[in-house]
Amino acid sequence: MPRSPASTIKDPLVCNGAALRKATRRLTQLYDAVLAPCGLTIVQRSVLVHIDRGNEPTQSELAHAMVLDLSALARSLKPLERDGYLVQTRDERDGRSRRVALTPRGKAKLAESNVLWRKAQGRFEEVYGAERAAALRQSLADIFSDEFAEAFSRT
Repeated sequence: MPRSPASTIKDPLVCNGAALRKATRRLTQLYDAVLAPCGLTIVQRSVLVHIDRGNEPTQSELAHAMVLDLSALARSLKPLERDGYLVQTRDERDGRSRRVALTPRGKAKLAESNVLWRKAQGRFEEVYGAERAAALRQSLADIFSDEFAEAFSRT
């Protein structure tokens, strides 16, 4: 992988949070470019994926699964609901909670995006390396786990 002059700078005081945010912004740009033909961003696709996996989760369950606060989740849901990809309904067991479900149009859009996502994922693994990518995903999963957050908060 070619290195730019900026990538060769060694700074022992680099902030882990800043480095992760930069990497996230770059990957978002790259994945969004590949997903553009279907009209979704990687964040919107992620919302649809988590709703699909969650089997009509409550907003709280969805926010927890995505490591978002409820206000950030609400901002992400609004355009997807407007475009007819999801619906929000009152939870039958707890009237204070709202459940989120994909519409048939949302399921079709998710299926359409899957083809492009696989292309982006393949490009990432081609450039970064499949083994390194798998190790990175595991490291990131460790970091976004509840256990890591609890340990971080204790120290």
